[in-house]
Amino acid sequence: MPGTALRQRLAELRGPAASPHPLDARALAALAANPGCRRRALLDGAGVDKLALAQALGSPGSFGQSQFAHQRGNTFEARAKTDGGEALLRLLHERLRDGSPEPEPGTTDVPDLAAVGPQGRTARTALALREATAAGRWALLDHPMVSLDIAGSPAFLEPDAVVVHPDGSWTVVEIKSFPMVDGSADPAKVGAAARQAAVYALALERVAARITDVSPEAAESPQAPAPGPARARVRHEVLLVCPKDFSNLPTAELVDVRKQLAVTRRQLTRLTRIDEIAAALPEGLTFDLRLADDGRTVTRPTEELAAAVDAVDAAYAPECLSACELAVHCRARCRAAGGVESLGRGVRGELGGLTTIEAVLAAALGEAAGADSTDRPAASTGDPAVDALRRAAALRSEALAAVPPPAREAACR
Repeated sequence: MPGTALRQRLAELRGPAASPHPLDARALAALAANPGCRRRALLDGAGVDKLALAQALGSPGSFGQSQFAHQRGNTFEARAKTDGGEALLRLLHERLRDGSPEPEPGTTDVPDLAAVGPQGRTARTALALREATAAGRWALLDHPMVSLDIAGSPAFLEPDAVVVHPDGSWTVVEIKSFPMVDGSADPAKVGAAARQAAVYALALERVAARITDVSPEAAESPQAPAPGPARARVRHEVLLVCPKDFSNLPTAELVDVRKQLAVTRRQLTRLTRIDEIAAALPEGLTFDLRLADDGRTVTRPTEELAAAVDAVDAAYAPECLSACELAVHCRARCRAAGGVESLGRGVRGELGGLTTIEAVLAAALGEAAGADSTDRPAASTGDPAVDALRRAAALRSEALAAVPPPAREAACR
């Protein structure tokens, strides 16, 4: 599907009056974690507002930050960037200990990144990175904008900050409002921040490759030739800035994101292209909410909207509940169909060809019917999943047989 035709088709899917909902790094990290979900890939690629869509379907979730958490994060970020970001650079230099020159007060370059539109800001950021790299001085880019091609559609991303080192290398700065107590923070939150920062680093690699005129893979290698006075490259350690203990003072640690970067790069490459998904949809299908003149009231029937959403395959997993606005709707559909995916990816992988809970129960109950008087398992069926289920059913029967009847009835409820 040609680019112009694809953009027109995505606009039709979104609705003629709907503005495209922008993708951010958090959404891309979640998208990369579930590359088999064609539904999310299409909706995100088309810029559909999934939160509004979920509310119209009657399945709103609690996904996203609260207004208080968002405000607290903005307040802490502003504090961390006081004095033109010199405090951030001092934190970075202290954590690096790589022999680089210490940033002197008043010598840090803070380029102006203002431009019209995301394309303009992306171009201005690339120019500022090129100039800062060639200058060979410390520089701080506050909220730069970079782009990343996702399944054939561009996504514009805005890191909290990017530091350019005197040697031409770049460090992604991720500022979060969760506390770092005694030098450590919640591992789950740190992992989420690392995955988000990896998306930024991946986009910056593309910029570095264009500046140095080498491939992104070669740009990562320390042995790659330098085309100029300084070779632009993205460091694999990001600076995670958080409140120290329970104060509002910033502290920081370096987080190695090589693993997250490799996973994100691989998963985004594996994503099914949006044009292929769109081409397989019925003619005229759209996710348009048909908002009334007030811009809030949905006039499209829920059944019609649900049919449009269900026309695109989803790959639901319980992890989606913390990463996707449509997760509640997808979970309800998965449970209604009896899919084992609702039990988790690990369980789904262990069950092999048993794709429904009904099939799983039938396999387990088959052992109970085929067991001999000593409740020993019947002969192997040749299917490891079925054999394991039948053995588990036999063990459960043995355990229940040893329990007094009143307690047995309570356990079976």
